[in-house]
Amino acid sequence: MDLEEKVRAGIIPEHLAVIMDGNRRWAKSKNLPARDGHKEGAMRVIDLVRNAVELGIKYLSIYAFSTENWRRDKKEVDYLMSLLVEFVAKELDYMHENGVKITLMGNIEDLPQKTKSEVKRSIELTKNNKKLHLNIALSYGSRDEIVNAVKKIIDDYENNKINIDEIDEENFKNYLFTHDMPDPDLLIRTSGEIRLSNFLLYQLAYSEFYFTDVLWPDFKKDELLKAVESFQDRKRRYGN
Repeated sequence: MDLEEKVRAGIIPEHLAVIMDGNRRWAKSKNLPARDGHKEGAMRVIDLVRNAVELGIKYLSIYAFSTENWRRDKKEVDYLMSLLVEFVAKELDYMHENGVKITLMGNIEDLPQKTKSEVKRSIELTKNNKKLHLNIALSYGSRDEIVNAVKKIIDDYENNKINIDEIDEENFKNYLFTHDMPDPDLLIRTSGEIRLSNFLLYQLAYSEFYFTDVLWPDFKKDELLKAVESFQDRKRRYGN
């Protein structure tokens, strides 16, 4: 039995979260400009979505652009935004035809107009799809998400929409971007970094973590299968 057969025979994570890290280091290692690393990284996103569909993963959350990433050089940020537009234009038909629902996690109003329009178009077109929920974290920060959730709860309390006794862990989840999906079963982070970088801090409380030294542009199907295999070999205890 080869690796893919072994993985398919086991438990597939329902919700996979991925911190895609290492594009710039990949480019630097090959004496290429950073934009070439980002472009190759975008190809791996396409691979990841297609592989997730094939494996039967139901939810896929990817960390595409953080609130902190706005501090990068403007030319690099502009290129990343154009890559997103290119990704949506290239893959939208495939995703729609294969039942992929696209949602955005983050502040869509921060995005350039063209990027914002493409994202909104993809969300509207795919809103009724059910095979894979692709959740793109864009202009996203988990601390900001949690603070905004608290503000919404306060607003609902002041408007008599919720009682103090109703505020618990499960109810709090209803105020997060991920309110309509289960918490991630598995988090993958590439490039050798071992931290969460302000990604899904509340939701990852009992997730399994998989860290790899592989840079994101080199993270192809075999690497995904290795991560899922590692997940399958673990016994989840949820704090027990």
